Amino acid sequence: MKRGTRRIETQLAVIGTGIAGFAASIFALQRGLDVAQFGHSGAMAYTTGYLDLLGVHDQRVRDDPWAALDELRLDEPKHPMSGVSNETIRTAFNGFTEALGDMGIGYSKAGDCNLSALLPNGIAKPTLSVPDTMLPGVVALETGAKTLVLDFDGLQGFSAKAFEVNFSERWSGLRSARMAFPGMENRQIFPEVLARSLETRATQEALADLIRPLLNGAEYVGLPAILGMHAPDAVRSKMEQAIGATLFEIPTIPPAVPGIRLRECFERAFPEKGVRLEPQLKVADVEFGTAGATLHLHGPMEDIVVEASAVLLATGRFLSGGLRSDQHSLSESLLDIPIRQPASREEWFRHEYLDPRGHPVNRLGVEVDSAFRPVIPDGDPVNERLFAAGAILSHQDWARQRCGAGLAIATAYGATEAAAAALG
Repeated sequence: MKRGTRRIETQLAVIGTGIAGFAASIFALQRGLDVAQFGHSGAMAYTTGYLDLLGVHDQRVRDDPWAALDELRLDEPKHPMSGVSNETIRTAFNGFTEALGDMGIGYSKAGDCNLSALLPNGIAKPTLSVPDTMLPGVVALETGAKTLVLDFDGLQGFSAKAFEVNFSERWSGLRSARMAFPGMENRQIFPEVLARSLETRATQEALADLIRPLLNGAEYVGLPAILGMHAPDAVRSKMEQAIGATLFEIPTIPPAVPGIRLRECFERAFPEKGVRLEPQLKVADVEFGTAGATLHLHGPMEDIVVEASAVLLATGRFLSGGLRSDQHSLSESLLDIPIRQPASREEWFRHEYLDPRGHPVNRLGVEVDSAFRPVIPDGDPVNERLFAAGAILSHQDWARQRCGAGLAIATAYGATEAAAAALG
């Protein structure tokens, strides 16, 4: 069968389907731009669902991320978030979470302080915004409320007992229990399977019937993140009414439901909003011309040629395929954008593996100017219509600084703002 060719024309082509890529499409839509987005499965399934802004600076956990950002601008002026004001970042966070709410996943509004968000191993992390299904867990921890945390026979990726033991000194009202999940007894089970099962009313009622006898005065009930894949807030509301206690989710180890839930939310909602989305196709080649760029993609049944007036690169780092390395150097995977880096690979790492400063390789990436345009070593833009956002950017260590979503959202906002200005 002869392969066909489909052609797409768009103002902005977003390359990448992680938080930065999806945030860029949201901000482009909010600015009235015509958007097409491309990528592959990426690393979305490896997220907790929490939206960190800046949780650690100067090797210290920070309660006030906005004050920490002010310090970051002084200490690390080349950090990608240093060029974006606090007011703009707050606007970006609120715009992003409001869009998520419109698409069916409620999130807490960005506040003045970080929240202590629960992790599956029984510790808390600083984050700015959490899904509404997880917010009651933050409150329960803060107040030490009587709480029952549950897991299920055969469940992979979460242990309620370990969660209880690790929080025991900090949370006196916490206890745990294990039960068989309705219809899945005596088998190995995974959170994604349970989440899809809980989208049915019969499973919701059966699980609620099993939980009620275990309450014994508990005001809150914590579950691994399994409250449905497409309408978690509605599932939570129905089950709370059936159980008679406040319900909350706890992320499991990745790949996990909160990230899969986000990805499926975007894939479901974006086409309805006018985004031409191809979430399972990688861009094979990009050619820049005087009026923009031509992107080439090769699908299983057809080729796609995209004519874009501007391009936003949000392909992430190694896990997502935005960066690659060999025995000698680090390189950008799609456009071969020059990366400023040490002459020797030996300088990528510090002598101690657990050095609290982290390793220099974690801060290598694509350098950009004040308009988030990738630049060559002399500082000139690679192309006036090429922009970049997210973890692919240099001068940041998002994992160590607890700023992954903040980096993605803030730089996506700045890059789309610059792209919109370039497009007039």
